[in-house]
Amino acid sequence: MDNFFDKTKIVIKDDFDKLKNSNIALLGVGGVGGYVFEMLVRLGVKKITVVDFDKFEITNLNRQLLATTLSVGKNKVDEAVCRASIINNDCKVKAINKKISKENICEILNDNFDYVIDAIDDVNAKIEIIKYCDEKHLPLICSMGTGNRSKIPNFIVDDLFKTSYDGLARKIRNQLKKIGFNKKVMVVYTKEQAQEKKALGSVVYYPLVCAGVITSFVVNEIIKN
Repeated sequence: MDNFFDKTKIVIKDDFDKLKNSNIALLGVGGVGGYVFEMLVRLGVKKITVVDFDKFEITNLNRQLLATTLSVGKNKVDEAVCRASIINNDCKVKAINKKISKENICEILNDNFDYVIDAIDDVNAKIEIIKYCDEKHLPLICSMGTGNRSKIPNFIVDDLFKTSYDGLARKIRNQLKKIGFNKKVMVVYTKEQAQEKKALGSVVYYPLVCAGVITSFVVNEIIKN
């Protein structure tokens, strides 16, 4: 029987062990984060810390990979642990069922992470993550908006302060400017303008493609460094 990672090794070659032994923090395992998690597990990453305070709801079924009719009402981080266990037994997932805040972020990110992936949608929490990772020199990439869009996705990796047409990025930029923070923050975003709707909706391929761009960026950064 072929090894689980034979096909991955053909592409990543001698850098596979570097990726496999990396230590990654994934903040949020919902729309974007759930797909990032799946990719990291299948890529062979052995150590992942997942952080999310939320439970799955019926409205998550249209776009969140870890959401099933059986997982509705269950903690997202617990479902992530179960998912990893049936795909890659070598993947050790640490689940933290907490909402990130200024008060607990030092406890949550108290490890020697090779990369921190922010896939949450809370502006205040994102700002705390950005500030903390900058202070502790932790490599960070953040997801921006994926909602209320339906065209062919085209996501870009760039500095937060160079983004356009993204309402979430604009809110974060404005808050950071108020506290005098103007350092580079790598984000994944799209220039497609969101539709003006009274409520926030999302189609499955938007968080999925965003997650693919995030994961590929992180993988290439880890094997490059």
